[in-house]
Amino acid sequence: MDQQRVKEILEKIKSSKIAVYGDFCLDAYWIMDSRGSEVSIETGLHAEAVDSHYYSPGGAANIVANLSVLNPAKIKAIAVIGDDIYGRELKSQLDALHADTSGLVIQKEQFNTYTYLKKYRGDVEDPRNDFGVYNQRLKETDDQILKKIKEALQEYDVLIFNQQVQGSLNNQAFIDGANAIFKEFKDKIIIVDSRHYNEKFENIFRKTNDIEIAALCGQSVNPSEIIPSTDLVKYGLDIYKKTSKPVFITCGSRGLIVIDALGSHEIPGIQLTSKLDTVGAGDTGISAIALCLAAGFSPTEAAEFGNYASAVTVQKLFTTGTASGEEILEISRDPNFVYQADLAENIRNATYLPGTEIELCNKEVLNHLGEIKHAVFDHDGTISTLRQGWEEIMEPVMIKSILGDEYNNVDQVGYNEVVKQVKDFINKTTGIQTIFQMEGLIKLIEEFRYVPKDKILDKYAYKEVYNNALMEMVNKRLHKLKIGELDVFDFTLKGAYNFILELKKRGITMYLASGTDLDDVINEATLLGYADMFDGGIYGALRDSSKFSKKMVMEKIIKENNLKGNELAVFGDGPVEIRECRRFEGIATGITSNEIRRYGMDIEKRSRLVKAGAHLLISDFSQYPKLLKLLFKE
Repeated sequence: MDQQRVKEILEKIKSSKIAVYGDFCLDAYWIMDSRGSEVSIETGLHAEAVDSHYYSPGGAANIVANLSVLNPAKIKAIAVIGDDIYGRELKSQLDALHADTSGLVIQKEQFNTYTYLKKYRGDVEDPRNDFGVYNQRLKETDDQILKKIKEALQEYDVLIFNQQVQGSLNNQAFIDGANAIFKEFKDKIIIVDSRHYNEKFENIFRKTNDIEIAALCGQSVNPSEIIPSTDLVKYGLDIYKKTSKPVFITCGSRGLIVIDALGSHEIPGIQLTSKLDTVGAGDTGISAIALCLAAGFSPTEAAEFGNYASAVTVQKLFTTGTASGEEILEISRDPNFVYQADLAENIRNATYLPGTEIELCNKEVLNHLGEIKHAVFDHDGTISTLRQGWEEIMEPVMIKSILGDEYNNVDQVGYNEVVKQVKDFINKTTGIQTIFQMEGLIKLIEEFRYVPKDKILDKYAYKEVYNNALMEMVNKRLHKLKIGELDVFDFTLKGAYNFILELKKRGITMYLASGTDLDDVINEATLLGYADMFDGGIYGALRDSSKFSKKMVMEKIIKENNLKGNELAVFGDGPVEIRECRRFEGIATGITSNEIRRYGMDIEKRSRLVKAGAHLLISDFSQYPKLLKLLFKE
């Protein structure tokens, strides 16, 4: 789905009318002050201090918030709330979202407004305080809700029926009453997202997650288990055959699967490099899907739009966020999709070309080989190993920058969380310019809040700290190369030089494109003896980062040479160049290099490169004659 289609959807959904029934909740956030407060005179206990607090709609109320930000024609809220301060705050927030709150039923006894109090100390959340755990809905309340649901179905395009709180539907008569209404309005779009009672509803569109769809098909699955997409498709088709209504299956970072009259459709997840918070992403997704369906778009397009919207929300921390039209449009501009997540996580599913160690990740590519005219190579980890170990240098630089003066004082839990986030960030950003990694570092510093704002450096200063540490290592290796203690083959992947030479003999125009600073790329490629083979040019990072990217290099090559996608081949060990190659429909070969040995596989690289979209995977160029025969159909 391109940006133009997203614009069309954003415009058309403005005429949609959506009603929402469900467990309307209030999320309360208390940011605790680590300095504490005074000792209570009355109890002698040390009081805690709250630095700030805020409240936002949660549960089904967050669905209303997500709908509201996309400006539909009408929103109706149908729910039970308590006669309490949190219920009044929730109603006030719904009114501010321009929702029709005439569907709210206030139960004065045996019901507290569902409220979740979350106390944070830095990035660490205390055990949550829950209100409404033991609510009991009265029959009179259920009757009023059913009446309001029926009225809404007469006026609104779509009803979202959302259940998240365990025990919130404690009356079978209510479920029976809802099913009777759904049967009466079986031609209406009713989307049920029920965490605990999904199997009890009929005549509805279903929105489930991977664990829930397995349970619907009688499968008992551990919540931590990753269910293969092939199994999820099978489960979805089984449910569709019984109901003849679309099924939406959310699969976390793997994206969505949609089952409808046209079969199954897999919507890939979107690779994000920032720190993530998945709270509320499902609410965002179902809101976007409902709006699209109300406006007449297909289930598949609705899921694609919902996928973009959810990718916006998960990047918003410490809140059940929403996704505006502008944000959805922006993330759809250049999305980095997650390809073949199942294959990435399970090497046992790998397929190799007969008689080779070349992994075939995408069989379709075999129909597009034999026409390569231009080739782009990444440098570090693809050809050169001079910078092997850069991750081990960047990691401590980032950790110390994030923790600042608290480096020696932070507790183990806090330290481990910083290490985890840094490792994840480095893995996701392998191959991009260092300056962009430093921009990401600054975001992490701001998010963790160990360093005061006035002590945070700019991206160039952090890059200098990292580069100084890195170049100390690189220069020692270059010195050994210059004095002859080591040679070119000690710092290049096995077979890389011969492969480049063979491409040169075949008249392939070659380019070197690296996230490393341009002067360093040229110097290192020259010392290693192959700079002159890259007759198309050598590209690297510039101080003005807007003037170079691997995407820009590929775009320039294709445009200036009027290439078809499959006339361009890209070789790299980082996700960036592989993703960009896929975006331009080129031939993407991932290099899963073990840079220490200079041959053999790095299993973590394999996973990243499969997800980035590699058509082919090689661990090094030792089988370059077989690779050449494949690429050129010789």
